[in-house]
Amino acid sequence: MAGFGWKLHGDGRHLEPGEVVKPGERLTWGRTIGLGAQHVVSMIGACFVAPVLMGLDPGLALMASGVATMLFMLMTRGRIPSYLGSSLSFVGVSAVIAGQGGDAGTLTGAMLVVGACLAGCGIAIHILGARVIHAVLPPPVTGAVVMLIGFNLAPVTAQTYWPQDQWTALATMLFTGLALVVLRGFWSRIAIFLGLLFGYVLSWVLDRTAGQIHSADGSGKITDHFRIDFSGVAQADWIGLPTFHAPNFSASAILVALPVLVALVAENAGHVKAVGEMTGDPLDDKMGMAIVADGTATVLSTAVGGPATTTYAENIGVMAATRVYSTAAYTAAAVFALLFGLCPKFGAVVAAIPGGVLGGITVILYGMIGLLGAQIWIRNKVDFTVPLNLIPAAAGIVIAIGGVTLKISDNFELGGIALGTLIVLTGYHSLRWLSRAAGRRGAPLLDAGTTGYDDGAAGKGD
Repeated sequence: MAGFGWKLHGDGRHLEPGEVVKPGERLTWGRTIGLGAQHVVSMIGACFVAPVLMGLDPGLALMASGVATMLFMLMTRGRIPSYLGSSLSFVGVSAVIAGQGGDAGTLTGAMLVVGACLAGCGIAIHILGARVIHAVLPPPVTGAVVMLIGFNLAPVTAQTYWPQDQWTALATMLFTGLALVVLRGFWSRIAIFLGLLFGYVLSWVLDRTAGQIHSADGSGKITDHFRIDFSGVAQADWIGLPTFHAPNFSASAILVALPVLVALVAENAGHVKAVGEMTGDPLDDKMGMAIVADGTATVLSTAVGGPATTTYAENIGVMAATRVYSTAAYTAAAVFALLFGLCPKFGAVVAAIPGGVLGGITVILYGMIGLLGAQIWIRNKVDFTVPLNLIPAAAGIVIAIGGVTLKISDNFELGGIALGTLIVLTGYHSLRWLSRAAGRRGAPLLDAGTTGYDDGAAGKGD
């Protein structure tokens, strides 16, 4: 059932080749809890990095992610396996707001307004139906958006994590890839977690055998330092509350943040479609509610000083690797996150994960996310000999991956996922309208139903 009375999948221990654990199913509770821990591990880096980059409390971000995920599960009735973590879409916005003299309260106030608008968009989609999303985001567009979301994360690995310890990153990547391919059963399903443990232990051994490394640290400064710094762990308390603050509202800050709404709608829709493709369960009827849930979670998080939330592509990568889509695992992950948010010492342990280790793991996860976009194209038989499908996707993906920016004014510019998504969306629909105006006929985007979309017809272009 797609609720919270999870049905045991088989014997709860084994998966046959080609089998998947569906959202309404679970493995044994021991294995489910272990998978929940792996989901925490996979999202923890980004969930901590985003608030740190924006000047917010990472402990609060972790706690808020747990609450947000529980809320998401309730609002979608357990049908969509997704984790809600800290959104990286607002990192650039935070820099602009800070440059205008805004503080953390100004930033969270702007994000709260965007979250409310996102929830409003979700309500409209829920009322009008998924045909609206099909019209705006047909398979050529959806695949491109999913792909650029995943590959846009590549610079995080290449510029932040990997340079901190390239050899540990390479070893961790190889070990994780080997574990995913060679291991069987439960061990293959926690291969990402095993890769992190491998890298952590390897870094500890290298610190004691090879000494300090001369490389970039977490701030990007080249220096001699140990791979693992446990000083923060010793100083941290076992139990404590994160730092809360109230948002405040500035019209200029809100105007700077609002364009991110476009990327958030596309990101959420892309993630829901990706999960639907992976589970084989069409989730169109829950897409609007998923967006409402994300917007509501953002409002709750930012109301107490936390970051905006979003469905996490990192965890979609874990599901692709494990073939376990059980929402029970996400519920376990949410409980872990909530409890760990109350434990500053755990936060310090997480913060001590070497950047090289994260580099090795994320290079696999981010790539898997991007390739889910290609899977959408393949399953919907998108024809890239048709210029209408090819040109917008090609331009948007390169813009997002390459970090191209478009300066609108002295205080505002678009770039990354937001600009890439806009290029794909406006490019596709503008070219489609122009092709029709020129006399070329194609299948309508809005019709009496979604049969054409579901059987792949709408993805073939004109």
